[in-house]
Amino acid sequence: MPPLSAPPRARTLLAALALLAGAGCGPGGPSTELPGALGRDAEPAADAIRRDVAFLASDRLEGRGAGTPGYDSAAAYALRRFTSLGIPARLQPFRARSVLLAHAGQPEGVATSNVIAVRAGSDPALRGQYLVIGAHLDHLGRSPASARDPEAGRAVRNGADDNASGSAVVIELARRFARLPTRRSVVFALFGAEELGLLGSRHFVEEDPVVPLDSVVAMLNFDMVGRMRDDRLIVYGVATADELPGMVERANAADPSGPLRISAQGDGFGASDHSSFYARGLPVLHFFTNVHEDYHRATDDAERLNVAGAVRVADLAERVARELGDRTARLTPRRAAAPVARGSREGAQVYLGSVPDMGAVDVPGVRLSAVRPGSPAEAAGLRAGDVIVEFDGKPVRDLQGYSDALYARKPGEEVKVVVMRGAERVTVAVVLGRRGG
Repeated sequence: MPPLSAPPRARTLLAALALLAGAGCGPGGPSTELPGALGRDAEPAADAIRRDVAFLASDRLEGRGAGTPGYDSAAAYALRRFTSLGIPARLQPFRARSVLLAHAGQPEGVATSNVIAVRAGSDPALRGQYLVIGAHLDHLGRSPASARDPEAGRAVRNGADDNASGSAVVIELARRFARLPTRRSVVFALFGAEELGLLGSRHFVEEDPVVPLDSVVAMLNFDMVGRMRDDRLIVYGVATADELPGMVERANAADPSGPLRISAQGDGFGASDHSSFYARGLPVLHFFTNVHEDYHRATDDAERLNVAGAVRVADLAERVARELGDRTARLTPRRAAAPVARGSREGAQVYLGSVPDMGAVDVPGVRLSAVRPGSPAEAAGLRAGDVIVEFDGKPVRDLQGYSDALYARKPGEEVKVVVMRGAERVTVAVVLGRRGG
């Protein structure tokens, strides 16, 4: 989240782009600080990832908060990186408006952007189909609002793992696919305003998909992939298409260093950008090396990353992506039930299975962007687009009120939920579940 009391930006996206176009350039020409540029595409993957993270998580970008000059500089840097690889790229501007910003006195939102690059496929028969490889580029900036160290005040929260690591892996994959494309085309997307509620990826799928969504075969997401420990990796979304478990297993078995210890999870929803694509019925995979003590703190700095582990994530993902990009048949999508629901409060056990729409700032209530397959919400008949206006007899005006009402109940209890479904007021009975149950 950007500094909520910050004045309007002193420079625009285009000004940042103009500045970064010559970043690190001296009289002798472009700096070698940008891996992949001007012949540096042979640089080892670890060095390339380390250099990208070092820039994106540097103090001068002040944590890449959405709508800040630091984020604009990060976006301009990423644009330059893709372009230096010979991959056509552009900024995708949008206005980020969210419940978090509205509660902080910024209902008008902030101007920000995604960074989009497209590598054309090699097969004329398949290049009209696309694989999306993405990560979020933003972080918290200086705002303590969503931080786990509010006592640090407006300290810079650099977000080296969250999510400079994922962004650097996406750029590294772009470098590899620039050299050797797959039969299908690949969209590389670095999303803005994820920390405000997945807003950049939602803009992509709902407002400006760049390519027709029905031509997208799958989305691979990288969020916090820089702190691998004990060769462990979590991969979410394997149950979102019949073929994905086998693909992940084959890719892991082919690791020349020995297989990673992968925890494969079926759920396609979650608190990252793959959820936006899964809500539109697309198969997804989310690569994640798990939370750690520096998550959303000012201590999430570049020197704490396991760069070798990030390279192993990139290697595994490349093998999966190449199979997705080269196979003749498309995947067989499935709606996956969630074995674990992620609540908004640590320790809360009650579970409904609703997925709130964090961008619905003008709605009196809580609009649902989706409901989890197999959840109590789905069993009760709740749908995407429903607006919860009453829960257990209590009016719901916003997400905070909804959360308070939900977490005041216990698993197994039946409650009445009132929603607006278009102009119709609908009441359903929901038997609340238990997280992980």
